[in-house]
Amino acid sequence: MSINTRKLSHPMGEEILDVDLTQPMDDSVFGQIYQTLLDRSLIAFRGQIITREQYIAFMQRFGEPSLEQGGRLPDYPAITCLINTPRSDGGAPDAHVPGSDWHSDGSFRINPTKITVLHAIKIPETGGDTEFANMYLAYETLSDGMKKMLDGIQCVHMQEEKLLDHSSPEALEKSRRDKTIAQPVVMVHPETGRKSLFIGDKAMFFVGMNYEESRPVIDYLRFHARRAQFVYRHQYRSKDIVIWDNRCVNHNALGNFDRRTQPRHMEKISIPGPVTGYKYEDKFGIKNLSTTYSY
Repeated sequence: MSINTRKLSHPMGEEILDVDLTQPMDDSVFGQIYQTLLDRSLIAFRGQIITREQYIAFMQRFGEPSLEQGGRLPDYPAITCLINTPRSDGGAPDAHVPGSDWHSDGSFRINPTKITVLHAIKIPETGGDTEFANMYLAYETLSDGMKKMLDGIQCVHMQEEKLLDHSSPEALEKSRRDKTIAQPVVMVHPETGRKSLFIGDKAMFFVGMNYEESRPVIDYLRFHARRAQFVYRHQYRSKDIVIWDNRCVNHNALGNFDRRTQPRHMEKISIPGPVTGYKYEDKFGIKNLSTTYSY
């Protein structure tokens, strides 16, 4: 059986049209699905009414899910719930939408996420989209001089301070160390062999340079990567399943919906990848940077 697909946008994305994830899937069909993901960096299945057991079983074909993130379902620890719940008092919602920064999942871990999937359980009447940027194209469109300069450079990625463990000063310091990680700025995809930028809003400074020296180049790369010609914006339908290759894709959750009254419920599974980074020693005042820099 050959699967049928439809292109979602020019820069990336392919919709899988005729696969029902509630049904058994042979290796040939899965192989085509996986190759489509490698070729197009993101795939989507529309209207998949599946159980959580079926959801987990399908994603286990891509690798063993991570159990490290918060928001886990007690009976399904592979699944993280991302829920916007309208306030019963009609008050203003939080200003920050979880995931509303351009990032690659787990860039602040020594082994960033390989593949991420979202199942749209309940979506707002309008909005609640996610933007995705093709980091292959972001790299390939840099000048030869910029590519040469970035060759071999590493960048320090940090988790947001408010998302660290604040249960004690010792726990905070440990979680800050554990989630301050140096990664290559240019990654070579282990399966496609293509180079991509590995940069985003959690990238703070280059190894061997201080914050002020690093930021002009980092900011240029961040904004270059999200140019319109590299970006696909997914408008969810109920029960969509969207899977992307985190090794060559950045994403950004949009708060473009009525968060006072509209729910948004996504269920996420992450497949961890191999070790690509290392814990970065505090040479340039990471503690002061992390507590003062807001992002």
